[in-house]
Amino acid sequence: MVGKGTVLKFVFGHGVTKDTGKTDQAEAESPWRFSVRSVAPWLETEQMPVEKITSLQNPRVKQLVKLRDRRPRDEAGVFMVEGYRQIRRALEKHIPLRELYICPDWYLGENEPALIAQAEAAGAVVIELSKDAFAKVAYRERPDGLLALAPQWHRKLEDLIVGRGRPTPPSKAHDQPQGGISDPALHSAPFLLVVEAIEKPGNLGTILRSADAAGCDAVIVCDPVTDIFNPNVVRASTGVLFSVPLVVAESRAVHAWLQAKGVRMVATTPAAEKLYTEADLRGPLAIIMGSEQYGLSEFWLQNADLPVRIPMAGQADSLNVAMATIITLFEAVRQRGG
Repeated sequence: MVGKGTVLKFVFGHGVTKDTGKTDQAEAESPWRFSVRSVAPWLETEQMPVEKITSLQNPRVKQLVKLRDRRPRDEAGVFMVEGYRQIRRALEKHIPLRELYICPDWYLGENEPALIAQAEAAGAVVIELSKDAFAKVAYRERPDGLLALAPQWHRKLEDLIVGRGRPTPPSKAHDQPQGGISDPALHSAPFLLVVEAIEKPGNLGTILRSADAAGCDAVIVCDPVTDIFNPNVVRASTGVLFSVPLVVAESRAVHAWLQAKGVRMVATTPAAEKLYTEADLRGPLAIIMGSEQYGLSEFWLQNADLPVRIPMAGQADSLNVAMATIITLFEAVRQRGG
């Protein structure tokens, strides 16, 4: 039998359930502190003291609620990672989680103790919340009792090195420059996705997940409307935010960088004459996708190498940007022999 405060240090798989996001009103700001406790190797079984918070007025609880908003996230330099699968993927990519909030009353399976032990061994401070306190800080309507804080990182265009091999994921952020991201090496014929002014966090997260599935070397977010560290981006990406190299930059800078690297720019627009299946999507390639409401800006329409369109047989004149991205990416995968 395992009592409260006991950490079983094993590794297992875990099932995943579908979830939805929710939002609450941010509360008053309170001081925010982090600490790191050294622990024994996580292949052992031992009892570790875990702080427990029950009050909804606790400063940590209030600050977690505030971290749903961008300004407090940026000021603290952290963001929330909620859910077993997302936290597991962060640990797999050696993201140095600062704190891990747990609530056994919300667990969905039996494998949480192993994940907690792994996070604690990697340096995360583990804090238990009561069921009501966890429900208050959770972003999901049906939380699974696991929520971590991770450091933000900031990668620049010049950090993307055109070379060989799949880019290196974010790792060991406490030891690396630029917020902890090691410089990724792109393939000599890179396969890139560029998205402009995506408005909805869920769409951006789904796009990141699709880019990972298609084997994109990197995703470049131009003129962002939504924060890449929004909890819904993390959730919708299912944690691949930690494995797909991600750059945020201004459109003109991105165009100049792509041009200098000899990367062909293919822009999607309903006004194009050529179908996306008729375009050559091999070689160094950047697929350019526009915002949900307005599509691509005039800048990209005028400066991309080739505009293409997805055929529409019904009355609708466009698709959801995440769906259009999936269709276009996997045509490129087909042509590139994936």
